[in-house]
Amino acid sequence: MIKKPTKIERIEGALIGLLIGDALGVPYEFRDASAIPAAELIEFQPPSGFDRSHRLVPPGTWSDDGAQALCLLASLLECGQFDADDLGRKLVLWYDQGYMAVDGIVFDIGITTGKAIRALRQNSPALEAGARGDHDNGNGSLMRVLPLVLFHRGSDSDLVSIAQLQSQLTHAHLRSQVCCALYCLWARRVLNDVVDPWNEAARVLRTIYTNKPQELEELEWSIRPDDEPIGYGSGYVVDSLRSARMVLQAGNYEAAVRAAIRLGNDTDTTACIAGGIAGIRDGIGGIPSRWKEQLRGQAILRPLLKQLLTLHQA
Repeated sequence: MIKKPTKIERIEGALIGLLIGDALGVPYEFRDASAIPAAELIEFQPPSGFDRSHRLVPPGTWSDDGAQALCLLASLLECGQFDADDLGRKLVLWYDQGYMAVDGIVFDIGITTGKAIRALRQNSPALEAGARGDHDNGNGSLMRVLPLVLFHRGSDSDLVSIAQLQSQLTHAHLRSQVCCALYCLWARRVLNDVVDPWNEAARVLRTIYTNKPQELEELEWSIRPDDEPIGYGSGYVVDSLRSARMVLQAGNYEAAVRAAIRLGNDTDTTACIAGGIAGIRDGIGGIPSRWKEQLRGQAILRPLLKQLLTLHQA
């Protein structure tokens, strides 16, 4: 019988899993699925002859996805709770000075996120900085939210509320908020080894939204959690969530993140979102050693991971 990962192993797997997924996807970003190498050839260093994105970025480097996730984690650990203003300051610090970025270099940022951070720099209230239009539903708040699940110990309702609030800093449309909420409930159930975690998360979210018709409408008509997960690896938040769910069916952690990248398009973010869940499911021991060793930015990651694990060992 295969031993199931402990909760500590799942938490470590989640954080490192999302960072590795992000870093693995960086060289393949913006490429059509037809241009992506075969799954077995996908590594931090792409095969010879592949026209990789971000050519000046060393292999094994996480992008804005991982940096912003670590900004959220650092804020939670320092404040002991979610603090929108503190997270806003950290996002500005990342944008301006490379806080939580490997080598202090920011090399990738979404249009909607950039607009929100510029508003934060001009002293916009944190919860009013994010755009709210129908076309502002990129995956920028979904890609960073997982550390909230690893930190939070309150009720599902409270988790949903905070997941939505953290989205508002950059992606304030209700659809993005609801995607973050569903993802967090899904991740929590994987973390707790619940049978059928996706459908259980959707059931709980429907209950939480009983008296919130607008949120419920987004859940049922835009996200459609009961549909089969068919995704295309795009930057649209709903497609990102569907893509992550779909590629998890490919197999273990390695198979899942490679399948995410094989979709092409927003490869780093799809692999980040999927890699976090696969890391929870399989635990830190389920992530290939070579990728753990080759992941850059260990001096940034390790102190935060140690603080996080200490919370759960207390």
